[in-house]
Amino acid sequence: MANDRLARQIAFIVEADKLKAVLRRNPLTYGSRLENSAEHCWHLALTAMALVEYAPPGVDLLRVLELIAVHDLVEIDAGDTFAYDVAGHDTKHERERLAAERIFGLLPPEQARELRARWDEFEEVTTPESRYANALDRLQPLLQNMQADGGSWRAHHVTRAAVLRRMAPIEAALPDVWSFVLDVVERFCACGAIVVDDSGIPDVRSGAGPG
Repeated sequence: MANDRLARQIAFIVEADKLKAVLRRNPLTYGSRLENSAEHCWHLALTAMALVEYAPPGVDLLRVLELIAVHDLVEIDAGDTFAYDVAGHDTKHERERLAAERIFGLLPPEQARELRARWDEFEEVTTPESRYANALDRLQPLLQNMQADGGSWRAHHVTRAAVLRRMAPIEAALPDVWSFVLDVVERFCACGAIVVDDSGIPDVRSGAGPG
């Protein structure tokens, strides 16, 4: 391609399509199969639009959507790290950092810096937009598990404490939604999909990552 800038942009877009092949541990709401990371990003963007009235004051929705669009691109190389996998989180940061360098580096330099900055902003969770996006990244899988009879909670014997650690950013960023989250967690504890007493269960859960 004669235009090197366009060639790099096209290469990035083509590479991003690989995110459709990265499977997560969460089922679709009707439980037929696991979702992929590209589907997750689309659903998260729609969630951000639907729930923006609950966002922190002054949040820039367009910027939130930019953060969401790029936040999981690194999984093309790094894979999806399950929320409740402690061992996986030991290497997650370095795997994803290397992936960000390669994937965003496909773009022309100034675009690479701009999109990489959006990914860094999501990861650092220091702006109102990133706090909103991260809270939704916790809420969306909860809704899927709720609709899929416990989903990944049931399949992986996740404890109540681990789920509440995972959901904690919702309380701070979306306080009006928090009572709904607690109600869902308690209902699934009551039906046995979430483990209330984790004694005797191997410590393979944590509160980070998608799930």
